[in-house]
Amino acid sequence: MAKKKFYEEDLLDIEEQEKDEFDEEFGDLEQLYEASLRNVEEGAVVKGLVLRVTREGVMVDIGYKSEGIVPANEFSTDEIEALSAGDEINVFLEEREDSDGNVVLSKDKADKIKIWEQIAKAYDSNEVVEGKVVAKIKGGLTIDSNGVKAFLPGSQIDLRPVRNLDSLLGQTLRMRILKMNQKRGNIVLSRRVLLEEERSKKKSDTLSTLQEGMLIKGTVKNITEYGAFIDLGGIDGLLYITDMSWGRISHPSELLMVGDQVEVVVLKFDRENERVSLGLKQKSPDPWTQVEEKYAVGTRIKGKVVSLTEYGAFVQLEEGVEGLVHVSEMSWTQKVKHPSKVVEVGDIIEAVVLNVDKSSRRISLGMKQIESNPWESIAERYPVGMKVEGKVRNLTDFGAFIGLEEGIDGLIHISDMSWTKHLKHPSELLKKGQSVEAVVLSVDADKERISLGLKQLETDPWESTIPSRYQVGTDVSGAVVKVTDFGVFVELEEGVEGLIHISELAKDPAKKIEDSVSIGDTISARIIKVDSADRKIGLSVRAQQRGSERDELDEFRRSQEKLDQSLGAVAKKSSRS
Repeated sequence: MAKKKFYEEDLLDIEEQEKDEFDEEFGDLEQLYEASLRNVEEGAVVKGLVLRVTREGVMVDIGYKSEGIVPANEFSTDEIEALSAGDEINVFLEEREDSDGNVVLSKDKADKIKIWEQIAKAYDSNEVVEGKVVAKIKGGLTIDSNGVKAFLPGSQIDLRPVRNLDSLLGQTLRMRILKMNQKRGNIVLSRRVLLEEERSKKKSDTLSTLQEGMLIKGTVKNITEYGAFIDLGGIDGLLYITDMSWGRISHPSELLMVGDQVEVVVLKFDRENERVSLGLKQKSPDPWTQVEEKYAVGTRIKGKVVSLTEYGAFVQLEEGVEGLVHVSEMSWTQKVKHPSKVVEVGDIIEAVVLNVDKSSRRISLGMKQIESNPWESIAERYPVGMKVEGKVRNLTDFGAFIGLEEGIDGLIHISDMSWTKHLKHPSELLKKGQSVEAVVLSVDADKERISLGLKQLETDPWESTIPSRYQVGTDVSGAVVKVTDFGVFVELEEGVEGLIHISELAKDPAKKIEDSVSIGDTISARIIKVDSADRKIGLSVRAQQRGSERDELDEFRRSQEKLDQSLGAVAKKSSRS
């Protein structure tokens, strides 16, 4: 019994000893565990071990007394499918224990914190960041850079203002961070500073290699009325419209568009002022160097009508060489007012080279020279004195144009319409479209003129009947048709007038001529002059009055003579008796 008691006491001592050792060891582990828990702080990003993946989410062990679950909606489909037990992921510890005693974790917040750390690092080191344009907002664009929204001001998008911001939607851009505030979640980006840096580097490289006469490729940056600006790589060159083509163009847009890649020649380079003049046509030989040999005067050519002006049509003979057909050289017979009446842009025409001025880059062409000139034989077809017939094609103040044949008109001048009538306008005698006969008076083939006469169809009354009907000394009467300062015109018959000069009027010297005589008054006078050559009849009221007085005196003398004769006869008879 004593031995058994000894063993029991000994065993008790051993158990107490082991218990003390276990308590001591357990106490150390508990202290270590508590210490490890104290290192896991809320609001921090920690590494976690994936235990399993479920539909609800991903169970993660972060070394805490309980596991946490990251909701499945914080993972993409690809990320979920790629995860498996044992993988390590970064998570954000929101709470050590929620109301159910679970650890609350978030992958989204861990990712954002990591991105912000990267952004802060890029900002501090002035590194380039990339982002996708997701929206257009007032003043600029919204950029998504790895899930963080940032602002790209309109002034920082490009080197020049961008008018169509919608065209950038969906594009990924390279930028630098101008400002950032993580607490407020604000990031301001700039693409312009990168472009300026790139442009500066390109400019330096371009300036170091640029030389006059060299060929260089560039991009059409802008087009104006006078030319196009070409980006040569950090520096712009100007391509004037006159250096675009050896031919004539109205606007640079006929050859170039913004964005076109073009190879040009450096014509002039001012390194100090960084000005570059460019040429496009200089890449090929000047076609005008051979024009005198290729297009000698008299050469018959074919060309395409490329432009119309009021004075003629420009015809392309070859690339860079054009000739002008003046309106006066389009037809022998038609009076062409505008080239569009004869040709249209795009027409292929035949012409004859009339003149070549190489120094002025001008070639004169003629279309009418393809056919014979009808005016060369006009004198044979319309000899002077020939009677012709035609229709009145047009009336003017000075005469009437009579159509003799297609494109050939003759002119009846108003002075050749009547021997006696004083016409104020041809319409008093002729009407448009009226058929008339006339006599050919003259033909001028050089000036392309035919003069016709209407009155020449009849005998000139001033050479035939008027001198016999109106003789000097004859008394006539007529109506006053015109009163002037120098006299009065009296109509003796239709088309025949006589002039009573002021000196031949019987009037009171104290009165003005218009106070004594009015238009329409009937007046009698004596013919004192008839001039058939000048078609004038001179009249005199005084001569008529003087004639009447002489007649009365002669009658008185005759009566006296008769009386004397009677008295003498009586006296003679008385003496006889």
